[in-house]
Amino acid sequence: MIKADKNLTGNDRFEGFCIDLLKTIADLLGFSYELYIVPDKKFGAENTSTGEWNGLVREIIDKTADLAVAPMTINYARESVIDFTKPYMNLGIGILFKLPKSMPSRLFSFMSPLAVDIWIYVLAAYALVSLCMFIVARFSPYEWTNPHPCFSDSGVMENQFSLANSFWFTIVTLMHQGCDLNPKATSTRIIGAMWWFFTLIMISSYTANLAAFLTVERMITPIESVEDLAEQNKIAYGTLEGGSTMTFFRDSKIETYQKMWRFMENRPSVFVSDYEEGIKRVLEGNYAFLMESTILDYSVQRDCNLTQVGGLLDSKGYGIATPMGERF
Repeated sequence: MIKADKNLTGNDRFEGFCIDLLKTIADLLGFSYELYIVPDKKFGAENTSTGEWNGLVREIIDKTADLAVAPMTINYARESVIDFTKPYMNLGIGILFKLPKSMPSRLFSFMSPLAVDIWIYVLAAYALVSLCMFIVARFSPYEWTNPHPCFSDSGVMENQFSLANSFWFTIVTLMHQGCDLNPKATSTRIIGAMWWFFTLIMISSYTANLAAFLTVERMITPIESVEDLAEQNKIAYGTLEGGSTMTFFRDSKIETYQKMWRFMENRPSVFVSDYEEGIKRVLEGNYAFLMESTILDYSVQRDCNLTQVGGLLDSKGYGIATPMGERF
């Protein structure tokens, strides 16, 4: 990485893990060095049409540079033209994505803990039980009483479970509130007890889900894995141009990765020239950046708006590149 101080010159301009590693090796082996950045700022990929290499690999092949000290991935194609030291760090390819936004507040958000189908079933059960209570109470002689007990021969009988009272009885028991309506007949008491048990389970489940819903913020995540990314076309995704990640997808024999490469190949705009540009596009939204896990972890830890989606796609290592036959 380049330091923020613009007044620095030479090797003092750079910092990072690779720089510390190079300083340690130079102290142990007793050599001096001069750092520079390759003109095209690429790690190195082979042009499949011409067979020419670019970036750091080109510099090593031409022996313009003696060493390439960078987060440079060791792969078969590069090892066919240059040498590498033993890996000094293991990594893989991950997916960098912007953290999804939380669900917006809605007027009827209190209904979210239960699915729409369940609410419809509860309303249907409420209506059916109320009607059932009304009909059974009408047929049962024990629910008919004399409204004037002082006149036993009045001939007028009254039923407390009118249609309105039946609906009121079921709604107050659903809300776990008291009610002056008490079933007297065995049949109506059985219906009431079954409804009470149902409301006990339903209200307990709703309360538990509501507490979890209010405690844990729910996120809307459009993709969960590389397969989800490959199966959609709304979210663009790309890699670092001329890097090992691009080569990985280009040369892969796995159908999912081949499909992703065809998507990227037909849209050259999804490739970025450096990691900073890729991270910036991710933060702008609707873009996923396929990058190496070391830099991905570094970016996620320093920006709370970024996250990694899914696991690693492969496993490989970083090494220091040297001209062919000059490995140390």
